[in-house]
Amino acid sequence: MTLSSFLRAVAPAAVLALASTLSAQELYVGTNYHPHDSNPETWKHDIALMKAAGFRVVRMGHLAWDSYEPTDGKFNFAWFDQVMDMMNDAGIRVVLDIAVRPAPIWLHQKYPSMDITDSSGNVLYPNHRYMVDVGDPMYQQYALRFTDALTRHYAKHPALLAFGIDNEAGDGPISYSPTVKARFIEWLRVKYGTVDNLNVAWASQRWSRRIGAFDEVGLPASGSVEGAPERVLDFRRFISSEVSGILQRVVAKVNENAPGVLTTTNMWYYSYSKYFDYSAAAYAGEIARGGCGFYPGNSLQKNEGIEQALFGIARIQFENTTPFWCTEFTSHTAVPGSIRKSAYASLMEGNQMVCGWTWQAMHGGEEQYLQGMVDWDGVPNRKYEEYKTIAAEFRKIGPHGFPYHPHPEVALAFSFDSQIASAHFPELHDSQIQTAFNVFDRRNVETSVVAISLSSLHYKLLVVPGVVLMDEATAAHIREFVRQGGTVLMTGYSAMLNEHGQVFSSTLPGRLNDVFGIRVSGFEETEQFNELSKLGLKGDSLRLSFGGQSIDSQSPRFDVVHPEGATVLGQIVGLDQDYPIITSHPFGSGTAIYVGLPAREEVLGPIISDLVNRLGIVTGPAAPAGVMARRIDSTHLLYLNLDGTPKHIELKGKSNSILYDRHYEDAFTIGPYQPEFVERIP
Repeated sequence: MTLSSFLRAVAPAAVLALASTLSAQELYVGTNYHPHDSNPETWKHDIALMKAAGFRVVRMGHLAWDSYEPTDGKFNFAWFDQVMDMMNDAGIRVVLDIAVRPAPIWLHQKYPSMDITDSSGNVLYPNHRYMVDVGDPMYQQYALRFTDALTRHYAKHPALLAFGIDNEAGDGPISYSPTVKARFIEWLRVKYGTVDNLNVAWASQRWSRRIGAFDEVGLPASGSVEGAPERVLDFRRFISSEVSGILQRVVAKVNENAPGVLTTTNMWYYSYSKYFDYSAAAYAGEIARGGCGFYPGNSLQKNEGIEQALFGIARIQFENTTPFWCTEFTSHTAVPGSIRKSAYASLMEGNQMVCGWTWQAMHGGEEQYLQGMVDWDGVPNRKYEEYKTIAAEFRKIGPHGFPYHPHPEVALAFSFDSQIASAHFPELHDSQIQTAFNVFDRRNVETSVVAISLSSLHYKLLVVPGVVLMDEATAAHIREFVRQGGTVLMTGYSAMLNEHGQVFSSTLPGRLNDVFGIRVSGFEETEQFNELSKLGLKGDSLRLSFGGQSIDSQSPRFDVVHPEGATVLGQIVGLDQDYPIITSHPFGSGTAIYVGLPAREEVLGPIISDLVNRLGIVTGPAAPAGVMARRIDSTHLLYLNLDGTPKHIELKGKSNSILYDRHYEDAFTIGPYQPEFVERIP
């Protein structure tokens, strides 16, 4: 081989390796674009506007399988080659989604087994996206064929930044077809081996529901009637395994055809419709850049949406330290300034990419009323200008420590099984984790969402918020964490069920009662108990006494907690008697704290503030309430005023505002809803 031919052979790989390295050293601002909706003249016009706005990235290809493969096996990439080349000429990198969902109509027609069947047995025509049984073998065969063709074709294109793996995995209805039933039965055979084992796991003696042979198994939904919790839990585990399985196969095909090319996604594993367990894939690093849609709502004043969107990043990232990509970002009818506010908030959770959804207000389909950066007639609007501002500002601050790498000392426990099982409780597991996340976030304390059994738990504090199902591995990890000196805080509804979704016959909290030094004998219904209230409380209202404080809270239930070695820190007061509700117990070298209520900020807040101080947990830079703050590196600090009033920040010494080119000494003021990025001067 000659030197020149050798260089031609290795150059693409070298370029891709260099691109991967560089991609971790800048902030990306751009947009989602749908070239299959328009024509070359429009592409030229739009790309010129993107370049003028300073956009460095565009995401394309999602939801467009049949634009590349209009008929079975007849691929057409020529039209898209033009778009990729034009983006490259403009210096805009491309996140190219592999649109394995929704499947084309021609594929549904060829293999109707992939159609969705509802729980009443009705086969549904795919009138909406994601109406496909992703576990269907023929669907998977064709999805992988499409993945193979697309990734081979574009693996070495110079505009390519990353391949996107599916879009909103976890969204779409669950199918209850005969073929799903057959696959579920086979999954149960592998999991349980014998029918006797299955009957034990499903408590089939209850209500004469004993299974005599695997072929007698039915799907745990029949019309509006849902089966027993154990059966529902196993069925959702099965569905989860199928969703995870096809994602793994798509990623493997990408890695085979495009080694070294980054992968990302718009993950939505926690969609209400087909929630699946993404934790194992996240811990394995199967997707190189975790990604999601960042949708905090349209308000400038309200912050609940930002908190939910930030938690969305944390729950997808788990413990990964790689940069995060918001492959979709809000536009729509967002109030002026709210997109910029959200963009800076996302940086504090390690985000590297703000990719607006969407470029243009669409002209057809179910999203034609979602307005983008460009109006229906192609004229840029105020959101285009706001993204242009974000792009300019991110270019200024990007070289100074971004993307940010959080260093949390607090872990929030996630459990897919508990999310499914908690459907039978007044409050879902997800809701409790979100509340716990908010408590720390509002104190500028960083957290990681962790799957306990997969984590090394190298944290000072572990919060277990409503982890209903406590399997042996999870319990063992918690036990060892505390024994070795860690502090755990567990909330109500936790450790009630074993791995089969059945209430423990042993003392609650199951497998951990000795660690917490308590016995939970059951729960009481607050509204009924308030008939005995000496304080005149009604409904779900409760009053607690903790640390000399009186705390008003609410919950539909409260645990009946019996200390068995634990110290009572807080009680419910004003009922027929005082009820222990917050306890602390030494175990090994650590401490186990139990709160017999679901996560509530007014209850957790004082406990956590004390723990942050006592455990020496690192917080962000000092800032008044309503200001997010992070120490990006040893000299750079990022602030964001979430409120509508100016905030005074004390920062001793001299500093410069990189964002606004100002000089400060000892203090500065941040305007309403404004960011600030300062560099300290020695």
